[in-house]
Amino acid sequence: MQTRRLGRTGPEVSAIGLGAMGMSDMYGPADRAESLATIDAAVEAGVTLIDTGDFYGMGHNEMLIGEALRRHDRDKLVLSVKFGAQRGPDGMWIGYDTRPSAVKTALAYTLKRLDVDHIDIYRPARLDPNVPIEDTVGAIADMVQAGYVRHIGLSEVGSETIRRAAAVHPIVDLQIEYSLISRGIEDGILGTLRELGIGVTAYGVLARGLIGGHMTAPGGGRDIRGFSPRFQGEALTTNLALTEALRSAAAGMGLTPAQAAIAWVAAQGDDIVPLVGARRRDRLAEALGAMERPLSADALAALERAVPKGAAVGDRYPTAMMGTLDSERG
Repeated sequence: MQTRRLGRTGPEVSAIGLGAMGMSDMYGPADRAESLATIDAAVEAGVTLIDTGDFYGMGHNEMLIGEALRRHDRDKLVLSVKFGAQRGPDGMWIGYDTRPSAVKTALAYTLKRLDVDHIDIYRPARLDPNVPIEDTVGAIADMVQAGYVRHIGLSEVGSETIRRAAAVHPIVDLQIEYSLISRGIEDGILGTLRELGIGVTAYGVLARGLIGGHMTAPGGGRDIRGFSPRFQGEALTTNLALTEALRSAAAGMGLTPAQAAIAWVAAQGDDIVPLVGARRRDRLAEALGAMERPLSADALAALERAVPKGAAVGDRYPTAMMGTLDSERG
């Protein structure tokens, strides 16, 4: 497994990370035994970066990972945790809380659920409009000083917020959606990160399965894709046509659409680590195959011709959620 460093001051991690959200939440039912087996397979394959959030399944995801950790050397792994998103008993989103006291309380619960004595990268899930980012980062910095956190990250914030946060404490990475069909980071944020020496952990590299080559329509129930503009009506039809164009281009490279999409993100810079949301071993194996050989400049250009920047129809989140993304303000 190749490795990459997260920013100038961050840890060295596997060149691809495992995003565990889908094992507990957001994409409909998951198989617990298969989820645990997938975490095991990822670690055994050399994946060291595991990403979660305390609101994924309202603690379920952390407990699941904590169970898997008992079979592995925790000190060889890098645990990345998001906090601050608030949900009600019905699972609906009700806001954010990143006050200093909330930071420390959330961290205490996370340490208990994961059954570890520290978190490698701790980050607010979104910018809390009621709390200055300096206060939130300052509280995490207190936890770094106390030994409960090793590094500080950010998630879905724009350039101004990144600069303000970095003035308080070194930031190792920004977690943000980045894929062939979600390239907003290129319009300013990526330049800011590189100026400041901050890495990227890219989620949504398959656009929630849209360009992974295995999907025809979103599931029902608690599958968040059922509420996403990109998965609705004519937008879905148009976007799945992009997937077929990607499939054709990828086939000429000996890759599946998912592998091509992951490899494209990984090729955008050594400071970028794709997170794959595999919740089955076969999907994990497919994703890992994306890292077996680098794409040539011609191959990258072919993928971008197949899926041109801005070609996707529909926002990446529902309108109300788009309004909460500081990253959308540049």
